[in-house]
Amino acid sequence: MNDIRTPYFLVDETLLVKNLKILKGVMDDTGCKILLAQKAFSMYETYPLISKYLSGSTASGLYEARLGSEKFGGETHVFSPAYREDEFDEIMSYADHFVFNSVAQVKKYAYRAKQAGKSVGLRVNPECSTQESHAIYDPCAAGSRLGCTLDRFDESILPLLDGLHFHTLCEQNSDDLETTAKAFEDKFGKYLYEMKWVNFGGGHHITRSDYDIETLERVICHFRDKYNVGVYLEPGEAVVLNAGFLKTRVLEIVHNGMDIAILDTSAACHMPDVIEMPYTPPLQNAGKPNEKKFNYRLAGPTCLAGDVIGDYSFDRPLSAGDMLIFEDMALYTMVKTNTFNGMPLPSIALRTADGKEQIIKEFSYENFIARL
Repeated sequence: MNDIRTPYFLVDETLLVKNLKILKGVMDDTGCKILLAQKAFSMYETYPLISKYLSGSTASGLYEARLGSEKFGGETHVFSPAYREDEFDEIMSYADHFVFNSVAQVKKYAYRAKQAGKSVGLRVNPECSTQESHAIYDPCAAGSRLGCTLDRFDESILPLLDGLHFHTLCEQNSDDLETTAKAFEDKFGKYLYEMKWVNFGGGHHITRSDYDIETLERVICHFRDKYNVGVYLEPGEAVVLNAGFLKTRVLEIVHNGMDIAILDTSAACHMPDVIEMPYTPPLQNAGKPNEKKFNYRLAGPTCLAGDVIGDYSFDRPLSAGDMLIFEDMALYTMVKTNTFNGMPLPSIALRTADGKEQIIKEFSYENFIARL
C-alpha cells in the first residue's frame, strides 16, 4: 500500500520470523531461554507471533511488566535500578522474576518477593568494559549505577538469591560476551554453584549476519554444564534487527552551502537514537556522501537546529513528495518517540507474510495533548 500517510513505522512479519527462527535455534541447541527485552521493542501486536518462539519478556518497571504479562505471556522478568515502594506489590502481580540492582534493594524487597513465590536475582557489575563507541550504553563505565560490584557484594544475601544477572553489551558479537563472561566468572562464579540460573542480559546481536553463534552456544553450555544452572538471554535488538522500516516523504528542498531535504519525519522525535548515540541510519537506494552523484542532508521539520538525520547521496535529484525508506527502524524507535514541537507520532503498520501493509495504530492530537 502506498496510501498510508507518512511517516509510518513498518514491521515486516517475514523478516521478524527469520530472526525468531535463529533465536529459537540457539534455544534448541543449548536449552537456554531467550526473552524479549521490551525496552527495545514493544509492538504488542506482534507478541502472539514472537511468543511462539521465545520464552517470555523482560521489563524495566511496572508498565512494561504489566504489558509483558498481559500481552506476551510466558515468563515475565523485571529489573529496576531501584523499585518504588508504592509500586512493588502491583509489579509482583505481573512479574515472575525480580532482579535487584544492589544488596540494599535485595534486603528491602527480596523476602517479600520470595514469600510470593517469585524468583529473585541480583544484577552484578563485572567491571569489564568491552565497548568502544557507545559510552552512553556502557553499564561498566566508571561510576556506573548499574549492577553490584564485587566490593559491594554481601554474602549474607545468598540465601535469598536464585540467580545472578549481568548485562554489559550493546550491539556486540559473542567474542565480547566471552570476554565479559570470563570476568564475571572470575569474580562471581563461585556463587553460581548455589544458584538456579544466570542471566547474560542483552546487547547480543545474534541475528546479525556476521554473528558468531558457535561461540555464544559454547559460552552458554559452559555455564549450564559447569554450574548446573539455567541460562537466560534477553536481547531486544536481535529480535527485530533489520525487520523494521520508517517510511517518510520529502516536504521541501532548501540550500545553505549544500542541498538539504526537509522530511516529514524527525530525528529528534521519531528516531532519537540518531542524536543520542549518535549514528546515521541506513537508507534504501542511497549511498554515503559523494558515493553517488547527488548529495543531500536529510533533516526533520522541527525547530531544533540539530534535527538532522544525516548526509546521503542519490542517483537522481530529490523532489518534494519523494518517498524515502529508512531501514532497521523497529528497535529503539517506537519505544522512544516523542511529540516535541507538537510533532505527530508516526503511524505503526505491519507487513504480513502475504506482502500486504496494514495499519495497526494511528495517533492524533489527543495523543499529543494527553501527555501535557
